[in-house]
Amino acid sequence: MGQMIIHQKELIRINTTKNSIEYSITDGRSWHHRFTATTMMGTLLDLADCGKELLLSTSKGLYYSTTKGASWHKRS
Repeated sequence: MGQMIIHQKELIRINTTKNSIEYSITDGRSWHHRFTATTMMGTLLDLADCGKELLLSTSKGLYYSTTKGASWHKRS
């Protein structure tokens, strides 16, 4: 896991300052906001590309996304 991954031709990263997910389609030259974590999710820690879904490790659990990180669901 890491704080930046390549998924479906996009760079996707955790912005630790804003506790958010950002993406780039310009190889990191510019970044765009995709998602801001809620307090219920805690601090965003790590990302992983698992093919059809992304995994996000947070201080309050594990989440998955099938929308390139636009929405997240808690994995139980």
